[in-house]
Amino acid sequence: QVQLMESGGDSVQAGGSLRLSCAASDDSIINMCLGWFRQTPGKEREGVALISSGTNNPYYSASVEGRATISRDNAKNTVYLEMNTLKPDDTAMYYCAAISSYCSWHVRDVRYWGQGTQVTVSS
Repeated sequence: QVQLMESGGDSVQAGGSLRLSCAASDDSIINMCLGWFRQTPGKEREGVALISSGTNNPYYSASVEGRATISRDNAKNTVYLEMNTLKPDDTAMYYCAAISSYCSWHVRDVRYWGQGTQVTVSS
């Protein structure tokens, strides 16, 4: 069972930036697509960004396209999400996900979840 541990969540003002990190307990994620999802109370968990294994192709949701950068460091078993020009609508619990050998936006396809890190953006 892979453990994922997020960090970097914070309370920031609109327009600010954050870098989230997610470290895995072992290197079994190297061949997995990794991603970040977020959720607010009463709403479904939604995908924010994905990064494939091997080619490291990034994919972004429309809500963060142009403001987010996902990256991975396989030597550190870590995936990152950098977000700029943060908006109050970005306020959510952010979850790291290890999905599968293929990338998917569907929550049901995620194999491993982190515990989440809170991002709060104030106006």
